[in-house]
Amino acid sequence: MKHRIGFNRLGRKASHRKAMLRNMVTSLFNYEKITTTKAKALEIRRIAEKMITRAKVDSVHNRRMIARYIWDKGIVNKLFTEIGPKNADRNGGYCRILKIGSRNGDAAEMVVISLVESDNEAEGKTEKVSKKRKEKAPKAEAAKKERVKAEKAESEEKNEETEEAVKQEAE
Repeated sequence: MKHRIGFNRLGRKASHRKAMLRNMVTSLFNYEKITTTKAKALEIRRIAEKMITRAKVDSVHNRRMIARYIWDKGIVNKLFTEIGPKNADRNGGYCRILKIGSRNGDAAEMVVISLVESDNEAEGKTEKVSKKRKEKAPKAEAAKKERVKAEKAESEEKNEETEEAVKQEAE
């Protein structure tokens, strides 16, 4: 049974595990999507979600607490200026883990861990897509009308040819 086991040690010494998780969390905030094993992703998610919750409130104390773990000042700034405010209205669940199959070498279960978009940003993207579709719609309709006209002309030509062939056979 797994009672009172606080975290997955991932088969590493404490210093190696801490450095690896620190690097992976930094990469997650930098690229907003990384590919890793399922066990590592679950540990990364625990850390990243706590950091995003802290990044919702931009204070000196919160910045220093995050900077203890993430040493890259640019990533810390990105976390507090972009990622934190995006998720201000969410109450958790900032990371998404998607299974992508098993790795060839050792059959480890691989996943993609990514940051979830906020509702406002997702709405903005759908608005952009609908604008593009509206712009393309008249062009697509005009092209469709031209195709229909061309098909009608071809079918009329074929009908005329078949009528001529029938007349010639009748004679």
